[in-house]
Amino acid sequence: MGEQSYVKEITDKSKDISRWYTDVVLKAELADYSPVRGTMVIRPYGYAIWENIQRDLDRRFKETGHTNAYFPLLIPESFLLKEAEHVAGFAPQVAWVTQGGEEELVERLAIRPTSEAIIGYMYSKWIQSWRDLPVLINQWANVVRWEKETRFFLRTMEFLWQEGHTVHATPEEGEEETLRMLGVYKAFAEESLAIPVVAGRKTESEKFAGALRTYSVEALMPDGKALQFGTSHNLGQHFAKAFDITFLDRDGQRKYAWQTSWGVSTRMMGALIMAHGDDAGLVLPPKVAPVQVVVVPIGMKETGDDPVAQLAAEVEARLRKHFRVEVDRRTEYTPGWKFNEWEMRGVPLRLEIGPREVERRQVFSARRDVRAKRAIPMDNLEAEVGALLDAIQSDLLEKGRRFMQQHTTTASTLSEFKRALVENPGFVLAPWCGNAECEARIKDETTATIRNLPFDQPAAEGKCICCGQDANIIAWFAKAY
Repeated sequence: MGEQSYVKEITDKSKDISRWYTDVVLKAELADYSPVRGTMVIRPYGYAIWENIQRDLDRRFKETGHTNAYFPLLIPESFLLKEAEHVAGFAPQVAWVTQGGEEELVERLAIRPTSEAIIGYMYSKWIQSWRDLPVLINQWANVVRWEKETRFFLRTMEFLWQEGHTVHATPEEGEEETLRMLGVYKAFAEESLAIPVVAGRKTESEKFAGALRTYSVEALMPDGKALQFGTSHNLGQHFAKAFDITFLDRDGQRKYAWQTSWGVSTRMMGALIMAHGDDAGLVLPPKVAPVQVVVVPIGMKETGDDPVAQLAAEVEARLRKHFRVEVDRRTEYTPGWKFNEWEMRGVPLRLEIGPREVERRQVFSARRDVRAKRAIPMDNLEAEVGALLDAIQSDLLEKGRRFMQQHTTTASTLSEFKRALVENPGFVLAPWCGNAECEARIKDETTATIRNLPFDQPAAEGKCICCGQDANIIAWFAKAY
């Protein structure tokens, strides 16, 4: 394969982002099509990114007092039926097991679309007293939702995620937990994935089935569509009453508990690909990149004492103590071909070593994000590589923030609103009366939805863009994935 042909198969991102996205997923070997419709195989490189995401989030969960557990994949139908709003919300997406071996089941078993029902049953057994609270449990698992239209990572029938499920003695503790975990998601998105997000409350029509209140963090993709990055739900006492989760309080009274649930999934991988990638492939933030630094020796000999190989080995040994490093020692490919491949895979920093670098005791660096190049003396190798990786991480976030700012507009009328969606796709801030009928009408006419109602938003002024009544909310609208 020629040096340039490696990336020729990638569609220009600006021309067709949907096809570009699929090209990058396949070409960078993140995932592949499965023989089961709507599912995917996550390949080792893609799974390595997920492992870094999982490791980072798991640390954050444990720092906030949560522990991990695991609950069954199969859920009795009677459990789902106990919470009417919940089962109604998930009914179209539930996959059922009706036969085990050659035996027809007396009761259908749902393949979990989410785990509130099975976890609620277990909590009713485990919780007896206020001394048992709070319960702070997270689960890393897979779920199945029978999606009609699927797309790598963004929407698949089976996907990986985490789902936290906590139980509290008071409504105040439940709300505090809900907002705390939303804050964890926001911090992770911006600090680790370098993706800016807007945090806020979902409207009643957009909230989780069975929740009292739902909060979300929303990201903006390069095509101007929003992507729901993660959600945190205050479940109130809905599931506690359905599954009889009660506790004897300090005052001697038996009371229903207050619950939360919160989750993010491999959908984050889709956000990561789209938010940072370019026409040459992936651009990965250093904090989640499987390989943070790739060393490419140039003109290295296959046998004998070779100074290029020796310097590459020294660089590898020194950097491996601090970073995830790989040395590309393959001799069957040209340096140019290797550069294209590692750019496709989104490795944040490339270090080139040739005879000139050996002579000068340096390496030649190339940033993946802005393609800036410069020499790094061996005397200051670790510090300068660390500084470059930090700069890449922060610059990607700042670039995302500029994009969000540039693609966030305001509208005071429905005509302005529709024009903004066409002329500057992204978030559109508009006054809304709070009426679900207006929300539905705007969605029908424009396909834009209220992504959330941010916490830090300006005071509402003017009239609702739909009905003309006084507005009490500034809603953040966007078309979404």
